[in-house]
Order: sequence, then structure tokens, then C-alpha cells
Amino acid sequence: MNETLFSQIQRLFERTYAQVGINLEDCLIDRKRCAQLSILAGKSARELSELARTFLRRAGDQLYVGIYYSRWLIEQLEQHDPRAGLSNRNIRSLIAFVEEINHALHAALQFKSGTREIASEDFARNLELQAQVDTYLVLLLFVAFFRQTQRVSRRDRRWLRFHLFARQCPDAFHNKNLRGRYLETNQLAATYTQYLDTLNGMRRLNEIRCFRSLDYGAKRERILALMDSSAN
Repeated sequence: MNETLFSQIQRLFERTYAQVGINLEDCLIDRKRCAQLSILAGKSARELSELARTFLRRAGDQLYVGIYYSRWLIEQLEQHDPRAGLSNRNIRSLIAFVEEINHALHAALQFKSGTREIASEDFARNLELQAQVDTYLVLLLFVAFFRQTQRVSRRDRRWLRFHLFARQCPDAFHNKNLRGRYLETNQLAATYTQYLDTLNGMRRLNEIRCFRSLDYGAKRERILALMDSSAN
């Protein structure tokens, strides 16, 4: 049986970090359930993208995950399958697709490691920062696959960075907390991925594995330290 794009991306993340122990594809929900969970999430959830969302709920020692993709987003990926090539027609849809898988996977891994404060702002920022970093690396793999030399050019990287970082508009959020979350994580991820671009394959793998194990405060300090060292 051919693997789905979803299962391929989950497997890639699990090879990079750790096995999550569940098939995240089983956590997919429909539009009706998404609407119900959005209401429960409160007013701020109204500002989040309607194209894709991840919902997390804790009940004792159980974590419940719901992943939603709009029909429009799925149709875009079906019509312009990124496994056949990345372009302006599918890159935004792929970014949203990958980020939600990443949110779910890292939330589950953190929960397995003992983290229980899933409603905290630091937890949310941690997931968002990690997702932007990991999604950038996934996009690099997609681009490299279609290059004969398997090398990604500076032009490719600028194009990816435009769509993943520069094109984002955190200031558009009315909610102050969301605005601050996406502004900070966007800037941190853009800086950190520039550093990752300077590393070879093995060093980069070791670096991101260590990075994933840090809490949000430590990740932020790690990136700020890298910024200071590059400025000196």
C-alpha cells in the first residue's frame, strides 16, 4: 500500500526525533468537530487559520489530539502533490500541512516525557517555534529531492524563507498574546534556521535533537546566544 503524504512526514519526524507511539492520522477530525473544539478554545481561537488547526486536551494522564485540515487545503495538495515538485501553487498548503503534524507529534512527545502544562503560553510558543524550524528543514528536503545535485541553492533558500518567515504577518492578530507569540517565534525560527544552514548534515542532526529537548526558555536563550556570538 502506498504511504500517504501524512504518514511519510510523520515517519520523517519520528526518525529524526523519537517514536510517538500512535498513528497521528487517526487524530484527523472533520469540520464539524473543528467548529466545536474552536468554540471550546475561546475567543482567541477565532483568529487562528481556518485552513488547518491542531487541538490538544488533557484529561488526567491522557492527551487527546485533534488535527483539522480544510477541504480546500487537501484539494490543493491533491491537485499539486508536493512529492511531484514544490512551487508557488502548493508551498503554502504544504507548510500548513507539515506544521500541524509537527504540533501534534511534539505535543505527544512532550506529554510522554512528563510535561503536563499544555495550556501554558510557553508550551504553545515551544510548539510554534519547533514547528517553524522543522518545517523549514522538511521544505529543504523536498527542494533537494528535485535537484540533480541534491543541493539547495541560495535562491531556493530565499524562496523558502519568504514563504515560511517573511510572508507571515503576526501584526495582523488583534489578540495581543497571539501577536506576541507569532512575532517572537517567527523571528527566533528565522534566525535559528540561518544558523542550521551553516552546519553539515550530521552536526545539524545532533543540533536539532538537542534543541528539541529544551524547553521554550532554553530554546530562546540558545538562539539569542547564537545571535550574540555572530554579532561579535
